[in-house]
Amino acid sequence: MTKSRHTTLFKISLVLSTLFASAAIWAADKPEPVANPKTATPTNATSTITTPTFTTNAQTPKVKVVSLDSASELKNRFRIDHMVSSMTLLVEREYGSAPVVIVLPDGSKWYASRHPETVKWVDGITGDMIYIESPQPGPWQLVGKVVPGSKIKKVSKLEIEVQPLPQPLFQGEQVKIVAQLMGDAERVRMPGLDYLVEWTAHFVSKHRAGDENFAAGDIIAGSYKDSGEKLDEKPDDGLFTSEINLKQPWGEYDFVVQARNNVFERQVSFPFTLSARPINAEVITPEDPLTGQWKIMLHADSTVLQLADTHFSFELVGPAGLQLPVVLNGLTEPDTELILPPVTEFGSYRIKGFVATTTHTGREIVLDLPELFFNLVQPPEPPPSPEVLAAIAAQKAAEEEALAKQDAMFWIISINAVLLILGVLGLIVWRKRQSLAQALAAAEQRLLDEAAENKPAALSQDEIDLTMPDEFDNHR
Repeated sequence: MTKSRHTTLFKISLVLSTLFASAAIWAADKPEPVANPKTATPTNATSTITTPTFTTNAQTPKVKVVSLDSASELKNRFRIDHMVSSMTLLVEREYGSAPVVIVLPDGSKWYASRHPETVKWVDGITGDMIYIESPQPGPWQLVGKVVPGSKIKKVSKLEIEVQPLPQPLFQGEQVKIVAQLMGDAERVRMPGLDYLVEWTAHFVSKHRAGDENFAAGDIIAGSYKDSGEKLDEKPDDGLFTSEINLKQPWGEYDFVVQARNNVFERQVSFPFTLSARPINAEVITPEDPLTGQWKIMLHADSTVLQLADTHFSFELVGPAGLQLPVVLNGLTEPDTELILPPVTEFGSYRIKGFVATTTHTGREIVLDLPELFFNLVQPPEPPPSPEVLAAIAAQKAAEEEALAKQDAMFWIISINAVLLILGVLGLIVWRKRQSLAQALAAAEQRLLDEAAENKPAALSQDEIDLTMPDEFDNHR
């Protein structure tokens, strides 16, 4: 009897445990019920995945809700329900790895280089950004070197949020303005996002008559970076910091910020005024540049700035590697002269610097000042005295006389040498001709003598053969 009772209790416990486990699994896979159609989840909302977790001493199982952002806990798997009309996946990969491969619920695969036209894909060196329209409901999976412990973000709505420019804003001001990429009203933060999104800042002139920027048009003024360099505090924190050049013509503009890639393009615009620099500086040349003091005249607009909180920092750069700091802390008058260190080397000098000040509204600003230039020119030497001029003339005459003598001697020697050479050549030619005449006369005499010795004696009449015909008859 007792054994049968224990058997029955064991069976009941086993059935109850099975029911509890089934209920937990059913709750994990079942979407949350909609209480009111008017307050139902919008078509671009993201769903959630539930997984059961049990405690050691708990009498009933507890259900832990796992956001779709934590897809790494599900081995790069996530589920999309039928309520989602579009979504953007942000996947963090190992540095330099290949883009991920998406496996759809029906087993088909998408690649960064091969996917439907409704899919837009941007792959960087550290991640992927993928926009999908009308995603197929069901379980999805990513294949790739996803960073362990990272989150695969799935957002339905991407926007940009840009901090407005402060007013008044001055030419040459160093300003720090941040922007961020928003996914479903939350800031998107992912390593390498700086390489996936291109930010561009434009100044578009309103062409107001009288403004310096009347004909400026559209100016590309800079960009936003999340690199941890310059004014950006931390890399990959999702806060993109401006790198904007405010050395532009003053006037009224529209500030246009664009964030784009092949997946999305967003733009915000708002008007602002770029005011003229409230501080000007110019170089004052002394009456005697060699012995006088070079100065900088500073003009500050006391209606805009607090003079006591206006501090200048200059650097004087000159020849031979000269680099001297020039500092002025606080002003007492709107127009102030700042004395420069003595300069003695001849050449070109350059003055560059900035001013840190506070406006009457309490905004602390830093302004880059235009570079200033001046030259220290070596003065001409004084004219020589009459005695020096006479000595110079006498020396010049002596030099000219010595040069004339040298020229005369040169020509005399040259002419005599030429005459000597011509005489020698004439003598040689004359001797040659005399020898040739004598040789010809001797040869002629020798021929005459030979001819006289070989002449035959005249024939006598008895030796003439009268029977031979005359030559005349033969020709006849």
